Amino acid sequence: MTTHAWRKSSYCQEGEACVHISTDPDGVHLTDTDSDSGPARTVVTVTPTAFAALLGHLKSL
Repeated sequence: MTTHAWRKSSYCQEGEACVHISTDPDGVHLTDTDSDSGPARTVVTVTPTAFAALLGHLKSL
C-alpha cells in the first residue's frame, strides 16, 4: 500500500469538505474529505497531463 504525502487545497475553509492532492512517479492522486475525517479511502489517480487539462478547464469557468 502506498503512503501519500497529502496536501490540502488552499481553497478549503475550516470545517468544510476539502480536496487533497499527492504526487509521485505514478501520477497525480486526488481524494476528498468530509469536514473532520481526514483523507477518504477512495483515491483517483490521473496523469500530470490530464490533471493540467482539468485545472485549465476549471480556471476557464
